[in-house]
Amino acid sequence: MNTNLAVIVNIIVMLAIIYGLSVLKRKGVSFTVRVLLAMGLGILFGAVLQLIFGTTSDIVNQSNAWFSVIGTGYVRLLSMIVIPLIFISIISSIINQDSKSLGKMATQIIAILLITTAISAFVGASVTNIFKLSAEGFQYGEKELERGASLETRLEEFQSKSIQEQIIEIIPTNPFFSMTGQGSSSTLSVVVFAVFIALATIGIRKINPESAETFTKLIKALHDIVMRMVAIVLRLTPYGVLALMTRMVSTSDFTEILRLINFLIASYLALAIVFIIHLVILAVFGLNPMIYLRKATAPLMFAFSSRSSAATMPINIETQVEKLGVPQGHANLSASLGSSIGQNGCAGVYPAMLAVMIAPTVGINPLAPAFLIKLIIVTTLSSFGIAGVGGGATFAALTVLSAMGLPVGLAGLLIAIEPLIDMGRTMVNVSDSMVAGLVSSKLMGKLDTEVYTSK
Repeated sequence: MNTNLAVIVNIIVMLAIIYGLSVLKRKGVSFTVRVLLAMGLGILFGAVLQLIFGTTSDIVNQSNAWFSVIGTGYVRLLSMIVIPLIFISIISSIINQDSKSLGKMATQIIAILLITTAISAFVGASVTNIFKLSAEGFQYGEKELERGASLETRLEEFQSKSIQEQIIEIIPTNPFFSMTGQGSSSTLSVVVFAVFIALATIGIRKINPESAETFTKLIKALHDIVMRMVAIVLRLTPYGVLALMTRMVSTSDFTEILRLINFLIASYLALAIVFIIHLVILAVFGLNPMIYLRKATAPLMFAFSSRSSAATMPINIETQVEKLGVPQGHANLSASLGSSIGQNGCAGVYPAMLAVMIAPTVGINPLAPAFLIKLIIVTTLSSFGIAGVGGGATFAALTVLSAMGLPVGLAGLLIAIEPLIDMGRTMVNVSDSMVAGLVSSKLMGKLDTEVYTSK
């Protein structure tokens, strides 16, 4: 078949699927069902494209270039509203509560994120030991060697700044630059600036109540507009998920995946265990985990397909507030901090698994209690230390391996299945941030249980 004709046919099929999903919307099919259906259809369509044309064919590449207008375009729309959402929502939330409540809320959310990260590190290390995975048995290829050299270079750049400097960089010298999303710590910098403005507003209420009231009304108006923007973008979620999953499946090299299948299975088993632990935590605090599963499906599935905790923030916050009954302040803070601090998948499970795999290559027994205890402590602290530099799983792995005295270059062995693992990691990261919002609001007696239990 002619290349251009084949690409046109693929585009028509994609548009037909999108039209079908839009028809389901008009017929009142629920948002969650449409997102799950879009994911399934994306996997199926991607598999068909790979089966017919192959992963590296021009037809697949050109087709995906057009599909990216939908998939990548949707992710960019979400990214566009992340910073305004964080900035306005956090200010709006704080000026409606006292500073003592804010401190308690932030402390609880950070504590939950870090505690679950420690648990995740233990799970990751345990599963790796059970599967007896070791980097000694892996084969090196050209791509793996290049990836290893790249990681060692990034480690040198990363270590050029101390942890103290990285934390200090969270405080923005130019908040407007941070709002562009360009800085390595842009998200947390915007959080800090928003908190600072909110506290200043609370501080002038007694001195100049008129100014405080005027600013409060302005923030309320901006908050309403931003949330409307979020609602508009989220309507496109099924179509974005469809395009993203089609591209991922159609370009995945399953030969390479089979070569690393044991690590892939072990990774997803560890991530599944951590997710189950999230459900157990909810049950311990009196929240029905089955309700959480039903209502949190959309953000979790989008996190899985997009591989971006930051891009998932708008739908994460919207789900917490509208479907789970979490107050706006708890939802905003848990989603914002959860995208940078204590990520269970990227900063917990993944670096712990790599450390256990790489340890035997330098003569360290990965089953030794002293090694495991040190690994859990280092992984937990590192998950907080990388908050100011970003980079997710890569920086978490670099930090942990370096602190444990292990060679970072061996992490490049997993480059072939990195995207597949990252999907599960991101979903677990987002789940943890939502659990932090739910548990912290429940502990402070601010969770709307009627909304949580409603259909």
